[in-house]
Amino acid sequence: MKRYRFTSFDGKKIAVTEWKPEGEIRGLVQISHGMAEHSLRYNELAMRLVESGYLVFADDHRAHGETDRKTLGWSAGDIFNDTIKDMALLAEKYRAEYPGRKIVLYGHSYGSFLTQAYIQRYASYDAAVIGGSARMNGALSFGGKVISSLGCTFRGERAAGVLMRKMTFDSYNKKFRQGNFVTSVKNEAERYEKDPLCSFTCSYGFYKSFMSGLTRLYTKRGLHKIDKNKPILILSGEKDPVGGCGKDTRKLFALYQKIGIRDVTLCLLPESRHEYFNDKEKERAYKAFFDFVARVTG
Repeated sequence: MKRYRFTSFDGKKIAVTEWKPEGEIRGLVQISHGMAEHSLRYNELAMRLVESGYLVFADDHRAHGETDRKTLGWSAGDIFNDTIKDMALLAEKYRAEYPGRKIVLYGHSYGSFLTQAYIQRYASYDAAVIGGSARMNGALSFGGKVISSLGCTFRGERAAGVLMRKMTFDSYNKKFRQGNFVTSVKNEAERYEKDPLCSFTCSYGFYKSFMSGLTRLYTKRGLHKIDKNKPILILSGEKDPVGGCGKDTRKLFALYQKIGIRDVTLCLLPESRHEYFNDKEKERAYKAFFDFVARVTG
């Protein structure tokens, strides 16, 4: 594993983690992590992929991880859209370094919504895994856009988005007596909560950018631009409140079927919460993921 800084389109230094196998490279996997976490939380997934011959790379998104350790939850600019540009430039860098190798883009949670937007705008991927996700164009996205905009106006863009956290993380956690919405496994829940680069409250500026991005995800124009020939796997826990405990995840699957994506697969894990790779059904989640990656990379 190596870590380095990547200079993005606006000169910002983006922290990147790379896991590279010693032998022949079968393909590339790009990871887009979730909200209030960072790329190193995917080390087990990456190491398993490396053992199977895949090179893995992931950035710490803007307002997250080592990219913005001193200002966690906030970064200047349009965070959501700027992060998508970061992802695209990074993918182009690796495609140039490893020509002929297919890239599987994997986005989890916040990263899954970045991925939903990414596949409407860029061609620098050959297949996508959308994890811990949903078709999110209901009251949360609209109400969240209003509340975060008001928060920016009256509290400032850098202010902690306390009301937004109550609507999301805190609301999700109330549904469970043991663990948290992330996982039912006690030590994994504690690992997340004790990580200094996790579980922070994002700024109103972050939420404003994110919610604005969500409200534009499902336009006819945007959905039309998705390459219908590129395979997609939707992977989520059926007890994940982010996906409406399966309901809103199924809506995303149905939407992609409706617009004509030829190879879209839904895998819902009945006993898993938000982080299926860190819950009781983790081996089933890994199998679904690896079967898909092996199939689409040949």
